[in-house]
Amino acid sequence: MPLTMSSVLIFSVFGLLAAAIVTALLYSMFDWLRPALKRLLGSGSTLSDRAGSLRRRWSRRQTDEEAGDDLDDSTAALISMLNTVSIVVDESDEVVRANPDAYALGVVSDDAIVNEYVLEQVRLVRVKGGRRQFDLTTDTPERFVSLPADAPESGGAYGNDRSDASASVQMVSRPNWLKVTVGRINGHFVVVLLDDVSESIRFAQLRDSFIVNVSEQLLAPTQDLERLADALERGDLDLEQIHAQARQVRLSSRHLSHMVSDLLLLIKAQEPVTPSESNRLDVKEQLDWVASTLADESNRFGTPIAVSCEEGLSVNGEREQIRAAVGKLVENAMTYSLRGSTVSVSAQRSKDGKEAVIRVIDRGEGIAKAEQPRVFERFYRGANQNERTAEGIGLGLAIVKHVALTHHGSATLWSAPKQGSTFTLTLPLAHRAAVD
Repeated sequence: MPLTMSSVLIFSVFGLLAAAIVTALLYSMFDWLRPALKRLLGSGSTLSDRAGSLRRRWSRRQTDEEAGDDLDDSTAALISMLNTVSIVVDESDEVVRANPDAYALGVVSDDAIVNEYVLEQVRLVRVKGGRRQFDLTTDTPERFVSLPADAPESGGAYGNDRSDASASVQMVSRPNWLKVTVGRINGHFVVVLLDDVSESIRFAQLRDSFIVNVSEQLLAPTQDLERLADALERGDLDLEQIHAQARQVRLSSRHLSHMVSDLLLLIKAQEPVTPSESNRLDVKEQLDWVASTLADESNRFGTPIAVSCEEGLSVNGEREQIRAAVGKLVENAMTYSLRGSTVSVSAQRSKDGKEAVIRVIDRGEGIAKAEQPRVFERFYRGANQNERTAEGIGLGLAIVKHVALTHHGSATLWSAPKQGSTFTLTLPLAHRAAVD
C-alpha cells in the first residue's frame, strides 16, 4: 500500500517522540551515574586525561606486584653498602637476601631466621612499623668451625685409647655478641641489621681479667713482705715463724717472677717465625727436653709423663717458644690429672703429611663445654681449680695459642666430662727444599 503524505508525517512525529524519550532516558541515567564516574575517573580532567590516569594506576599496580618478588636495585645497593651484616625478609618470613656472616653468626639457616626472638621482632615490625633495637647472644654453628686436618670423624680424643661412644670431637666456638636493629623497608620487606661487637666485649673481659690477676700477683708479695717486716720490728716471733714467713715471701716473689716471664714470652710470641735452616728443630728432642725438665714436678704430683714420637719429625721455629708451649701443656695436664694417672705426650705426622701434630692427653675431670671457648684467652681461669692451680694466672694456654700462630700452626682442644682433655699443637713440618 503506497504511503501518503499524512502517513509519512505521522511516522516522523512518532520517530521524533521516540528519539526524545530515549535521549531523556540516557540523560537521566548519565546524571544518575555521574557521581560513580567521578569517583572512578576523577573530576576536573578531560576524557583522555582520565583514561591516561587509569593506565598509570594499572601500571603502578603491576610494578608493585613485580616488586613483591625482589628488591629494587637502589635499595639493594644501599643495603650492600652498610658496614653491618644485613638480612632481608619477605612477607612469608623467607630470607631473600642475607650477608654470609648472618649464617656464621647463627641467625640464618636454610633461607630462614632460626632465632625465635629475631623472628618475633620481624613480625612485630612488619605489622606495627617503627624500629626495634636489642642485644642478642648467639653461638656459631659447628659447620662453620674448622676441624683440624687430622681430627677423627667420631669418637676418641685424637687417637687415644678412649672408646666411649659419647665422647666425640668437640669444636670450640666463642659466643657472638650482637647489636640488632629491625626495620621495615616497605610493605613487602623487613631488614635485620646485625652489628657484631664480640671483639670489644672479649677485649673488655680480657682487660678485667688482666687487672684482677695482675693486681693479685702484685699485692701478694707486697703483703707478705709487710707482714714479715712487722714481725721483725716487733721482735715477738721465734726463728721458725720468721723462716715460715720468709718462705712465703719467696713463694710470692717466685709467682710474680713467673708472671713477668710469661708476659715477656707472650710479647715475644707475636712476630711470625720465618723458616730457615738455622731454626730447624727436631721434634722428639724438644719433647724429651720438656719431660726431663718437668721430671721432679711429675714425681711430686704422682703423674708420670709418657713420650712417644714418630721418627724424622722436624719443624722450623724458636726453640725457647716451642719448648715453652709444650711445657705449658704438660704442666697443665699434670696439675689437672689425678694422682697415679699418666700424662701422654705424642707427636706424629698429620694425615696429609704436611704438619707435625703434638698431642698432650690427660685423664682429668675434663673441661665444661661452656668454658671451652675461653680457655686460650689471656688471664682466663676456669672454675675447676684445685690446690695445685690456685696460684696460676691464666697465661699458659694463651702462650700456647700465640706460639702456634707465630709458627703458622694451630692449637685446639678436645674435652668431655669425666674423659679428660686433649690439647693439640699443630706445626708445619720443615722441608729442606723450602729453606735452601
